[in-house]
Amino acid sequence: MERLRVVFLGTSTFAVPVLSALHARHSVLAAVTQPDRPAGRSHRPRVSRIKRLAQELAIPVRQPERIRRRSGWEPVADLEPDVLVVADYGQILPARLLAAPRLGAVNVHASLLPELRGAAPAIWAVARGHRRTGVTTMLMDAGLDTGPILLQRETEVGATETAGELLARLAPLGAELLMETLSGLAGGRIAPRRQDDEAATLAPRVRKSDAALDWELEAPALVNRVRAFSPTPVAFTAVREGNAGAIAPVRIHRAAAADGLPEKGQPPGSFRIAGSRSAPRLVVACGGGTALLPLEVQAAGRRRLPVAQFLRGNAVPPSGRFASAAEAAGLAES
Repeated sequence: MERLRVVFLGTSTFAVPVLSALHARHSVLAAVTQPDRPAGRSHRPRVSRIKRLAQELAIPVRQPERIRRRSGWEPVADLEPDVLVVADYGQILPARLLAAPRLGAVNVHASLLPELRGAAPAIWAVARGHRRTGVTTMLMDAGLDTGPILLQRETEVGATETAGELLARLAPLGAELLMETLSGLAGGRIAPRRQDDEAATLAPRVRKSDAALDWELEAPALVNRVRAFSPTPVAFTAVREGNAGAIAPVRIHRAAAADGLPEKGQPPGSFRIAGSRSAPRLVVACGGGTALLPLEVQAAGRRRLPVAQFLRGNAVPPSGRFASAAEAAGLAES
């Protein structure tokens, strides 16, 4: 394989195996990642995984506030790389930077394009119940994941797999596919092919309010959304507390569709406690007469617990009703 001069742009955990593979086989001139941002209650600057890895590998780090500004992209172009490699960087690259390298800019994307163009393909693949997904390498253009496809590799989505687990599998798959792509691209063995724009679907950036559970959906669809928003931002609902009527969020980390427990005639969102005193279960009515069993939940300010332990340790009434998706989403945005 020809040893290429590469500038890498990435930020998230998905990008880590990609940078590691590049460092092992090519000459990485710089790693470009997002600026350190205040995070958590302490508001201490959070350093990206890519910055940490680049420092460990003695790769120069660049963190432009806006890559589209001349002060952001021009120093990168001045390095005269053979190719740019992008993996979940988080900013749109300007046309002048995309055109600078002789081999162009190669993006490693966590879906089978044109499916799931956008910032969160693994999350929306799980949320929408996809049975298959994969990784794509593509030549970048000015659009959002619209450039010509180079190579693709497919994988099944596990029936109980969370988005976090899926992404952890796709990352090394993407790194492996990238090495094959760079070899073929440099050797003139890959013919880029245009995407079918009419078949495109979108996977937009996830907001916290997107994780509010809509009880009008049927239970299997809700299970998919619980899986999709794990480990972040975590699916949630809300319940009224006490006589004041204030609502408090309840996170649902794991759930299953309830077989043999139809809740026909019950309004979606209605819940009841079933089972024995030693092994209680929470049954929630969903759309189409289906029911959901939360398996692991978390009250505000508390740790996550198996549902039986949660029910024994909290004053949950024998029956009640969770908030609508709109009401819970409003709580998340307030």
